[in-house]
Amino acid sequence: MESMLTKYGSFTDEQLLEHVQQNSEEAFTELYHRFWKKLFVVAANKLQDKAVAEELAQDLLADVWQRRHSIRITTTLQAYMAVSMKYKIIDYLAHLNHRQKYQAYIQSTGTSLDHGTEKWLNFEELRVRLEQYVNDLPEKCRLVYQLSKEQGYKNQQIAQEKGISEKTVEAHLTRALKVLRRKLSHFLFSLLF
Repeated sequence: MESMLTKYGSFTDEQLLEHVQQNSEEAFTELYHRFWKKLFVVAANKLQDKAVAEELAQDLLADVWQRRHSIRITTTLQAYMAVSMKYKIIDYLAHLNHRQKYQAYIQSTGTSLDHGTEKWLNFEELRVRLEQYVNDLPEKCRLVYQLSKEQGYKNQQIAQEKGISEKTVEAHLTRALKVLRRKLSHFLFSLLF
């Protein structure tokens, strides 16, 4: 009998996307393997930072899985992925630019948050907020995040314990980190201004 990966390996990108939209994790695994390296190389060449490039490629593929039912592509899947990565890179660079401007502002004004009590209070408030944001995550996403980040489980262990694929574990972790990063950046920004 033909294996799933071999079966999906012969599909066109558009056929593969149709199966992903029908919740096929095997089709998503094939899509992931088909596009991850291309996305990573594009981001790594543009950013000169392999860790960030890897994170952006993971985020984009997790977004595809999360939005699989609402994705409407008017060009090719490859063109869609390329444009999506371009926007991920632009967003990352804008965020980086904003952070650098803020750091320059802090240095030029001599403002510092390294005051003992204030630093401890900010840390404590950050810890409480993080706990609240984790609790607000969708249940499956929250459980995977807690097993990974709070209990130190590896993705394979989480997949076995929850009876899901490792790609689903990665998708949940990526989603959780994206949500937490966004919420915490808004919180930290409000602390600083």
